[in-house]
Amino acid sequence: MTYAHAVFLFFAALISGAINSVAGGGSFISFPALLFVGVPAIPANATNTIAVWPGSVASMGAYREELGKRKDLMFLLGGISVLGGWLGAILLLHTPPHAFKRMIPWLLLLATLLFSFGGMLTAPLRRKMERMETHGWLTYLGGALLQMITAIYGGYFGAGIGILMLATLSLMGEENIHEMNALKVFLATVINGMAVITFVIAKAVWWREGVIMIVGAVIGGYWGAWASKRVPSRYVRGIVMLIGYCMSAYFFLK
Repeated sequence: MTYAHAVFLFFAALISGAINSVAGGGSFISFPALLFVGVPAIPANATNTIAVWPGSVASMGAYREELGKRKDLMFLLGGISVLGGWLGAILLLHTPPHAFKRMIPWLLLLATLLFSFGGMLTAPLRRKMERMETHGWLTYLGGALLQMITAIYGGYFGAGIGILMLATLSLMGEENIHEMNALKVFLATVINGMAVITFVIAKAVWWREGVIMIVGAVIGGYWGAWASKRVPSRYVRGIVMLIGYCMSAYFFLK
């Protein structure tokens, strides 16, 4: 690894950490960066997970107040994320990733559309369920199922799970973008944490590149979380949607 590669990886991780704390999808910068400097695909995926995880932990510190308000969802979705993250990491270590990568643009586009229009589409259903007094059970059951799918995908590849989790929270009736961001960061931390343990045990990580990216991701993650809470909600939602559509278009074209 050259000095230029080290600088390149640091700034890629810095930007990735900031994007992850605001809207998710930072791995679409950090993962290709590792490929660019010559790390093979599966070790690049494992190393990227190691690199972005401390940034998620740092971001959680800036969301302490918001997380304190949603302990119910933290415990429910967090427990599911532990299992899903581990299963996804095991799948990665035993399955070539190229087939799953073909699905990424479709998954991102669907998730972005759900986040953009999910509240509008599900509002009539939520009102009907409230009248039937079944809203809580059906909402939490559906959200748990979607989070399990997202967690497995997150442990396997991970890029874009922020968009998927924001879409899930939107369909569950969540509307406060800052609380949604806090939950997204917490759940991503749990998913990636399980993947980190699995990849370290399997010795799938390139540590020289990983340590450099960890430093950049921590700085970017905390700064991004701090900055996102000082931007009006409508602008943060706009950033989330813009990143989602841009990522989808990029991978469709690629």
